[in-house]
Amino acid sequence: MRNGKAKNRYSVIIEKIFFNYYKPGIKEFSFDRQEIIQTAKKLKIELPKNIGDILYSFRYRANLPEKIVTTVSEGLSWIIRPVGQAKYKFCLVSLPRILPGSLLSETKIPDSTPGIISKYALNDEQGLLAKLRYNRLIDIFTGVTCYSLQNHLRTNIEGVGQVETDELYVGIDQRGIQYIIPVQAKGGTDKIGIVQIEQDFLMCENKFQDLVCKPIAAQFIENNKIALFLFEKTDQNISVSMEKHYRLVNPDEVSKEELLMYRTRLDEK
Repeated sequence: MRNGKAKNRYSVIIEKIFFNYYKPGIKEFSFDRQEIIQTAKKLKIELPKNIGDILYSFRYRANLPEKIVTTVSEGLSWIIRPVGQAKYKFCLVSLPRILPGSLLSETKIPDSTPGIISKYALNDEQGLLAKLRYNRLIDIFTGVTCYSLQNHLRTNIEGVGQVETDELYVGIDQRGIQYIIPVQAKGGTDKIGIVQIEQDFLMCENKFQDLVCKPIAAQFIENNKIALFLFEKTDQNISVSMEKHYRLVNPDEVSKEELLMYRTRLDEK
């Protein structure tokens, strides 16, 4: 979905599928990937080679078409959830995407990224994951000693289908409590979707029942400024329990005044 033509055809297809089912007051409905093919054929639209990119785009990169957005009141949004192999569901939710807070203070961290990595890393999820890893930002953010276990973990969950986590950490704290920490990373124009966090909770419940699950999302704000979010799950919903912004800098860019200021944050959660 890199140009206007692709964006337009994606919107036409997903809008047609949506209004095949939508009725005022409805909160969710299912469809499958085959309907994308059938809809494109009926509308005489050429599909991309990767059909899944249509759904990926609206789940993580682009807003749904305006005609879909205007079917709900303020504070609610439609999202697309996977519910099985090649099966999906439109659901009405109150927290569709997670965006960095514009007024949140930042903390400067001496940049430990190897020079050769900084030179060639892109502002995408792989570049972001590298900076998280080399600067131990997951450890700093959680207060837990963490170790990278696996990149791009793909696994199947019953009733959902295949889910993917960008990076998986395990951790241990001073009390000996062990944690499983799935990390979703977004760079460029990609946005963090609540569906990804839901899937991370499900993955932890299915694969790591004995560990404490702490899902994290990371988002580039600028080249060397990173937002991190920690999530918690209740019976009602998933919410952001903590958000921090870190700026990676040269060690001499952290002033004495800033170090003194950081001491006042010792009791902050």
